[in-house]
Amino acid sequence: MSLETTFARDVPRFHSWVTEVRATINLSLPLILTNLAQTLINATDVVFIGWLGSHMLAAGALGTNLYFALLIFGIGFVSAVSPMVAREIGERRHSVRDVRRTVRQGLWAALAITIPFWILLWNTEAILLAIGQEADLSRLAGEYMRGLQWAMLPFLWYLVLRAFVAALEQPFWSLVVGVAGVLINALAVWVLVFGKFGFPALGIFGAGIGSTISAVFMFAGMAAVCLLHRRFRRYHVFGRFWRADWPRFIALFRLGLPIGIAVAFEVTVFNLAVFLMGLISAAAVAAHAIAIQIAALCFMVPLGLSQAATIRVGRAYGARDREGIRLAGWVPYIVGIAFMSCTALTIFLIPDQLIGIFVDARDAQNAEMIALAVSFLGIAALFQVFDGAQVIGAGMLRGLHDTRVPMLYAALGFWGIGLVTSIALGFGLGLGGLGIWIGLACGLASVSILLLQRWLRRGTLGLEGAAV
Repeated sequence: MSLETTFARDVPRFHSWVTEVRATINLSLPLILTNLAQTLINATDVVFIGWLGSHMLAAGALGTNLYFALLIFGIGFVSAVSPMVAREIGERRHSVRDVRRTVRQGLWAALAITIPFWILLWNTEAILLAIGQEADLSRLAGEYMRGLQWAMLPFLWYLVLRAFVAALEQPFWSLVVGVAGVLINALAVWVLVFGKFGFPALGIFGAGIGSTISAVFMFAGMAAVCLLHRRFRRYHVFGRFWRADWPRFIALFRLGLPIGIAVAFEVTVFNLAVFLMGLISAAAVAAHAIAIQIAALCFMVPLGLSQAATIRVGRAYGARDREGIRLAGWVPYIVGIAFMSCTALTIFLIPDQLIGIFVDARDAQNAEMIALAVSFLGIAALFQVFDGAQVIGAGMLRGLHDTRVPMLYAALGFWGIGLVTSIALGFGLGLGGLGIWIGLACGLASVSILLLQRWLRRGTLGLEGAAV
């Protein structure tokens, strides 16, 4: 083959990669920043509740854990809107009716799962008492939940509309609304918790009400964008909202339910890790909290890349573009692995400096906890790459509407391998918290490998039977 022929073949291929990298970064960056903004809302609540005292903070933590156990399932469930809309736009670039059907049924689905969740959360105090929590903490957590639980529906509706505009590759507006939501939340919680500007001081109940106010604002803001912006208003996403569309509702349910369950498998194993740490020592719990917070912050980048991968792969899948599917999947995967490799190196090289952000390293009382946190971060440096690989891999496959088998992989990897290994190493072999973190890393590694193998069969090889 002549040099000229090779050059003529490789230049368009290189151009395609560069174009896809640019499109992926432009789409994922606002999504990453929006994810960070959403984490700040919870952090704001923790700060203000913490000012009420450690007892209130403990009650708030109990309530928040129960709330997020349900919310995280809902987040995964409604995220099915994104690949469905992306596929529809890929099939017919100017499709309006099918996109509107999916968004409308996404709003319906959010309402359908929220109603039973509201019933459960209304009984927060009874649930916490049933699992052996202190009576006073359970009462305060129930009081907090009476204000917080109403945030679930408007927040899920915000996510549905966010998925809609992101699938149109216009995520900037969800970032604007998300940042405004952080500010509204901070103001509302501060005013209602401490009784500013003539409002009564509602304490922990006020923190819940403030979060609900911010969620309502975020949904209203996205609704206004969808109704007023010329790019979105032609879809009339709220048109005939009351009209049932059972075939589309069932299709969204079939796609979204496995996503929600898979996300729940991942989140619950990390929640259980906190309880396992509690069986070891208070220092282990504190060290785990610091290490997981650092890892979670880094996780926002591959999470945004995963969301971008779902949209880009979904569009190519709808267009029946085999090469487009390949590029749309591999580009965010490679970018994510590269980024997480850099964060892994940073964590490995400067763990003491990172831990120093959270605690005073000069305080002798923190010595045991800091030593544990350093050892945990050593494992975290390894699981950074696996964590990024598994979340982006899941996003790539969602673009192909492939969610049921990845759900089974999540069950096997996070519970069958990760949790079992954590218990065996942490308690069976006496490695303590370090063993638990090694187990978590094993779970992430196994899921990432299984998802990569799935992508090699489904995404790279083509379109036939992608959604199974």
